[in-house]
Amino acid sequence: MLSKLVHNNMQAKIQHNIPLHDKNWFRTGGAAEFYCAPETDAEFTAALIWAHQQQLPITLLGEGANVLISDAGCTGLVIRPALTTITHTHEEATACVTAGAGVSFGTLINYCLDNQIIGLEEFSGIPGSVGGSVFINIHYFEFLLSNFLVHAQVIHKQTGELILVDRAWFNFGYNYSKLHEHEYYLVSATFALKHVSEMEAAYARGRSVEIIRHRAQRYPKSHTCGSFFRNFFPEEVSYESAGKKMIYVAYYLDKIGVKGQLAVGDAIVSYQHANMLVNRGTATTADLLNLARNMQELVHKNFGIVPQAECRFLGFTEHPLR
Repeated sequence: MLSKLVHNNMQAKIQHNIPLHDKNWFRTGGAAEFYCAPETDAEFTAALIWAHQQQLPITLLGEGANVLISDAGCTGLVIRPALTTITHTHEEATACVTAGAGVSFGTLINYCLDNQIIGLEEFSGIPGSVGGSVFINIHYFEFLLSNFLVHAQVIHKQTGELILVDRAWFNFGYNYSKLHEHEYYLVSATFALKHVSEMEAAYARGRSVEIIRHRAQRYPKSHTCGSFFRNFFPEEVSYESAGKKMIYVAYYLDKIGVKGQLAVGDAIVSYQHANMLVNRGTATTADLLNLARNMQELVHKNFGIVPQAECRFLGFTEHPLR
């Protein structure tokens, strides 16, 4: 049971009508009806209990790198975890690193390299917090974040109970984890990595820099959510190349010539990647949605299939696309 003091302090930290456009990568969207950024486990628990007592819906927000927020904002309580502690232990070549859900993944990578710990640099340049990265099970080529996670602390949405879970609990898949069920939220995660020599750590840092450079050449670096549409499942497509189903949505978007051309207001398809939408400055969420619908319609007209969003939609009462 929370102490009355902790509960009262949490109520003081819950803010009303807080803009969210500066808390996501698209830089669009309205305000949160209520908003808080808990810095401790106790504050996180208190915020959830308060929302439950007020019968408010809860929306969890990380760095907002893979979301599109409604122009009307989000009703209920938006929680943006600010648990930013990182610790590690190591014995010879094995290191275990624990990071709070609010830690920027780039910060975690740099912490590891500073302490001669390698493994996570494979995800360099991918935006997001630890919480969001575990939620989506970030990946880069053959590397999946789930390959490194050994256990984590999660919190129950309604009761605020904290439990320790192992990797299997997450039921990880491609772009998926059990956290998608929205019954539990991540508090912290522990990763099994390698403790190495200074020379090996320096090599890994160089690799990190090169991965970031490579990503900067291929993808927009701001005002985007990354890949907007997911790739197709094999059963959804009939076109084949070299005997394999062409599941990559960017292939179809490239074919219809939208890259750097198709736009609605200040919302435009990136010139670098046909599956990435960019806010050139004053786009609204409505502009981005209209652009995405145009892309869906063009692909359907030309290929008979409809791209489905990978981007998460926050604050909508119904799905905003086809």
